[in-house]
Amino acid sequence: MARLLLSNLATQPAARMAVHRLYRTYAQLRHRITRPYEHVVIIIASPCHDVGFRWERALRGFAAIQLCTQADALRARMLTDRPQSVLLDLDLPGLGTPKAVTQLRNLSPATAIVALSDQISDTEELELFKAGVRGCCRRDIDPELLKRVVVAVQIGELWIRRSLMPRLLDELGMRLPAGAAFEKRAVVGRLVCLTLREHQIAALVGGGGTNKQIARQLDISERTVKAHLTEIFRKLGISDRLKLALLLAQSGIA
Repeated sequence: MARLLLSNLATQPAARMAVHRLYRTYAQLRHRITRPYEHVVIIIASPCHDVGFRWERALRGFAAIQLCTQADALRARMLTDRPQSVLLDLDLPGLGTPKAVTQLRNLSPATAIVALSDQISDTEELELFKAGVRGCCRRDIDPELLKRVVVAVQIGELWIRRSLMPRLLDELGMRLPAGAAFEKRAVVGRLVCLTLREHQIAALVGGGGTNKQIARQLDISERTVKAHLTEIFRKLGISDRLKLALLLAQSGIA
């Protein structure tokens, strides 16, 4: 019987290919089941299974996604897994306020939190950013747009409406103590070390521009924009775009 099967496969290419595909699919499935979870990249936190599954489908292709439906489970995951990003449904009981978001962020400061909800006011959205979220979106966000949000926050960008950026900078600026390191002359002195191109990119970041928008406006690649930003952050001794925008606002440039 075995010899007959091999003989048939040898003379029937289509059947032979079907068997190869079957074994390949099995091997891939077995590898997926048995491989260890090395690192959780994204946690989706929502009390609604349908919402969580919809976001998970939208992010198909991203590695190591986990779902949480309870606040305590999410807090535990934040401590043990240190995920790169969390998509937080603000309807999750116990995590719907800026104070709760701040406490959650303190468990894993490097994690980029994106808050998703139904329509909220500008004031509520600003409070969430001040609490430490890196982006705010509607719960029914388009799947392709959700992918862009996750990529943006993972590379250090803020996903914020451009109309809100000036207000956010104003409110953060008012919280700085008098005589802090952001004193205008000191700030201007630090900016002198930037090249002309770095000044251009810094000013566009201060205006709320994304890497893609800046690249298009300056007719350069996004990779070049990222390289310039890395150098800008190094020269100014800062770590992210929000601090850069605040620095420029204090200097009067943005």
